[in-house]
Amino acid sequence: MQNIILIGAPLDSGKRRKGCLMGPDAYRTAGLADALGSLGYRLRDWGNLTPAEHAADDPGAHPYALHETIGWTNRLIRAGRDAMAKGLPVFLGGDHALSLGSVAGVAEHAAAEGRPQFVLWLDAHTDFHTPDSTASGNLHGTPLGYVTGREGFGGFPRVENPVPEENICILGLRSVDPSERDAIQDSAIDAHDMRAIDETGIARPLAAFLERVRKAKGALHVSLDVDFLDPSFAPAVGTTVPGGATTREAHLVMEMISDSGLMTSLDLVELNPFLDERGRTAQVMVDLAASALGRRVFDRPTRAFN
Repeated sequence: MQNIILIGAPLDSGKRRKGCLMGPDAYRTAGLADALGSLGYRLRDWGNLTPAEHAADDPGAHPYALHETIGWTNRLIRAGRDAMAKGLPVFLGGDHALSLGSVAGVAEHAAAEGRPQFVLWLDAHTDFHTPDSTASGNLHGTPLGYVTGREGFGGFPRVENPVPEENICILGLRSVDPSERDAIQDSAIDAHDMRAIDETGIARPLAAFLERVRKAKGALHVSLDVDFLDPSFAPAVGTTVPGGATTREAHLVMEMISDSGLMTSLDLVELNPFLDERGRTAQVMVDLAASALGRRVFDRPTRAFN
């Protein structure tokens, strides 16, 4: 029986719009532990983390809340590395700046085991900025820049084991600013926008990426942002971008991940319960996490009549 470790990270420093700090407890309230426990996993909940000690931030500084985010990154690197030795960590966010630490931490563990780290990024945005390149100053747009070893992250912990760009696949892009577009095009990251998905389907690029992970005997970190989904299905996010994945497409992605047996860690990020509708988005994310860990549509029968 595999251990799943729930790690709450009420990180709300990656952007100015507040509310993601309520995310971890919203997932718990939506029944995440019960959903995963019913699949036969042994659940361990490490509670909600706090950031490591850090310098005070000037509210008007650019980038926004730099030192607090550095504190969170330090804490999450250690938590991710430690949790990987004990089971499959599920990081409950919190905004996407969470992944500065979660990805760097699990990559340290993979390197110690002699395995390459791969990352599947399910998001409307590339999050490939650096603190120098982000016009908004919001550090939730920088995790992939950080974990791949881009310059400009002075003050952050040194990334001991950068994730090779060719080991990253982004699905769901539809909001990319010009500087990010140029950087992604010059990189080896495998990026797919929603037009490409509309033209060829979401299964083909995902299957190709999972096959690369399998052949390399890699560790796979999956980072699921609420805005991967269309806001008509998942409204509780501060960065709504129309035209996202349907719940059907998202469950297909998660079931393919489950079928592969490759996932070794998972982020659930950018849930802002303050913007939700009766817990609707939290429940969608819980259902998707369950699909990634083995639940199937036939395990969720729905009947209109008896």
